[in-house]
Amino acid sequence: MRKEINFTDTERRRDCEVVTRYIRKRRSIYADQYQEGTIPEAELLEILTNATWAPTHKMTEPWRFIVLTDRQLVKYGTYMGSYYQHLYQDIPDADKKLAKYNYLKNYPLKAACMIAIIFVKSKKVNIPEWEELAAISCAVQNMAISATSFNIASYWATGGSAIDYVKTLGLAENEQSLGLFFMGYPSGAAVHVQKKRTPINQKVSWRS
Repeated sequence: MRKEINFTDTERRRDCEVVTRYIRKRRSIYADQYQEGTIPEAELLEILTNATWAPTHKMTEPWRFIVLTDRQLVKYGTYMGSYYQHLYQDIPDADKKLAKYNYLKNYPLKAACMIAIIFVKSKKVNIPEWEELAAISCAVQNMAISATSFNIASYWATGGSAIDYVKTLGLAENEQSLGLFFMGYPSGAAVHVQKKRTPINQKVSWRS
């Protein structure tokens, strides 16, 4: 007798394989490894919508996003060049000093966009800050995995210039800058970089 196929189990297995593939394919790829390109608006909205489906205690949804494109990329490059001037201003070789400045100035220009990540602290519900930050981290991870599914590279920049630049965009008293989420199309070399993970048996123990 022919056995019926349980399509529910088959679909569940297929869905699990897709999720696993994109989780393990995701990696941080930096803006100087991008090639120019524009993310279609529908894809960008899908990525941002998926961010809002992150778990959030008491549904505080403690995030706000600002999409930065075009002139904002240029402005941030200029901001970076000045922000980190103290790191290269003492270089005696004028050409090397100029090269460093130009690298920082041009760094964001190949990105398709940057997303300002903003922590919005609830005024109505008292939630421990670490829980809110964990929720935002989950939101950003949703963005990263979603971007990967569209073959878009990404990474979350949390250095001083990224944190401080977002502060210039006009934050409310109950808001805090958490940096910039870069997205763009990766160069071929960047896509093939593989990073190792510690074997799971070294990170997990079992008790009963």
